[in-house]
Amino acid sequence: MKNNYRVGLIVPSSNTTMETEIPAMLNRRVKEGYEGYFTFHSSRMRMKNVDKDELTRMDKDSERCAVELSDAKCDVLAYACLVAIMCQGPGYHQISEDKLTKVTEENGGPTNVVSSAGALIQGIKELKSKKVAIITPYMKPLTNQVIDYIESADIQVTDSISLEVSDNIAVGQLDPFNLINIVDDLDHSEADAVVLSACVQMPSLSAIQKVEDKIGKPVLSAGTATVHQILKSLDLKPVVPDAGHLLSRGY
Repeated sequence: MKNNYRVGLIVPSSNTTMETEIPAMLNRRVKEGYEGYFTFHSSRMRMKNVDKDELTRMDKDSERCAVELSDAKCDVLAYACLVAIMCQGPGYHQISEDKLTKVTEENGGPTNVVSSAGALIQGIKELKSKKVAIITPYMKPLTNQVIDYIESADIQVTDSISLEVSDNIAVGQLDPFNLINIVDDLDHSEADAVVLSACVQMPSLSAIQKVEDKIGKPVLSAGTATVHQILKSLDLKPVVPDAGHLLSRGY
């Protein structure tokens, strides 16, 4: 087994959270003595406002990013924009992951590819959750597309809250500790789990464990689900302390 791993991140140009939360989680497990050391390498796709047209244009740039990161011989690539994939229609994460894997192979640097959209679906299923309640920073039409995408994977969304922030920089500046109170307005009574942030740009890591302890149900985010899939793709134990049930020692 390798000891050092290069993690490539394909991120929107205005994203400021994934390069914070993903390293924080992976470095947290290193400090706890789990196997593996990580370096982080990013390539950016232009996007400033979170709307369908701009997200679609941005997604077309993902192949260039994958090629650039495969030049660095990364061990895994994470396409870190959930809604850019989900607004393309049900199942698009698999199409995207296959497409990006192919371009890395064609570039002579074959690399495992995960996406935050696919990771969230997989993470919910790993928890054996059939019903979830979600919080997003999006305008309601985009939240509805996220709901449709999740439900197309046979997962029911029982309730949702849209914070309706369209500027992506502003999304990254939201206070994650506000989620501890926002969850009080989310009806999760019928849900098996709560998606505290269905967006990789909305910070939530510092609130995940606190909300999980508060409501007594598994809590995950697009970010924690992405780390879960990164670790699985590297054949490493998917464990990160204080990051919710999906990444817990007991899971």
